Amino acid sequence: MYSLSIESLQYSYDGHVVIDDLDLQVKENEIVCLLGSSGCGKTTTLKAIAGLLKPQSGAIHIGSKCVNSKGVCEPPQNRNVGMMFQDYALFPHLTVTQNIAFGLGKLSRAERQARVDEMLELVLLSDFGKRYPHELSGGQQQRVAIARALAYRPSLLLLDEPFSNIDAQVRFQLISDIRSIIKDQKVSAIFVSHSKDEAFAFSDRLAIMHNGKIEQLGCPTELFQTPKSKVVAEFLGQGIYLDARPSGNDSFQTKFGVVNSLTEQSKSQDNGKIFVRPSNIELFNTDSGDIKVNQERFVGTEYLYAVELQGQQLEIAKPADKPLDLSKPISLKIKPHAVNFFS
Repeated sequence: MYSLSIESLQYSYDGHVVIDDLDLQVKENEIVCLLGSSGCGKTTTLKAIAGLLKPQSGAIHIGSKCVNSKGVCEPPQNRNVGMMFQDYALFPHLTVTQNIAFGLGKLSRAERQARVDEMLELVLLSDFGKRYPHELSGGQQQRVAIARALAYRPSLLLLDEPFSNIDAQVRFQLISDIRSIIKDQKVSAIFVSHSKDEAFAFSDRLAIMHNGKIEQLGCPTELFQTPKSKVVAEFLGQGIYLDARPSGNDSFQTKFGVVNSLTEQSKSQDNGKIFVRPSNIELFNTDSGDIKVNQERFVGTEYLYAVELQGQQLEIAKPADKPLDLSKPISLKIKPHAVNFFS
């Protein structure tokens, strides 16, 4: 049983395909992130799940209930989903307690109060029930929003860029806290973001979206180390492409020497390119190097060196206690790593 199942979902707007034959399954108590750049279809997919727009074709099941298929389109209030928005969408004229209780009208007064008290304790705001949203910090407002979304025990939680308005200094602590709350409540969730850092910290699996399709679905480690396409590789971190030729035993010949892979590679004999991230490159002083550093920046714990390799710009770090001597020749080597090779 999946908490969410999407099959062959299709949605177009003004003749432009926004969601293109999309399939996705979310397991029970799993957090899946729809990750991608603006316009890739992730927010439209979330709206289709919520019932805020009607796809032209395909099927959506929430638990065992079909909410979208040919001839079926359940309204949002019949889908038993909770939603958290980028702007929190709290009612400014209602107290914290009243905001959380807003969707609990079917419960008795005693049951409603008990559920609100439970939610306030869960999000560590037991002493804030009588306050209004404008009297809270951004992080506290976000906690109220998650409490309200979970209060009526939804089958599925939908989160649309929920952390983008949170100060960077507290963002990842809040991400950790809200992830723990969702896991504690045993609710499945779909999380939309354009930030890979947020996605890595918050989700169990990532669905990288591009042009209305899911390019690759998997855990963060799998997608980062073994991307199946250039789109996935580039989205998950800075890097450059280097011409490469397979040379056997999971190694590749490049202009900068042999690069050994720490993971097994397909036995392709075709020339291609490897995608190399800054962390896989080491700069060092030598007697006859020809690497040109365009800029040096000190950022506290390390130096960052901007270099150009085969016409591509890259910034490579060195520990603060091991800086380069820019008055001497500089070379580089590519360290053994899980090589991403594209033929």
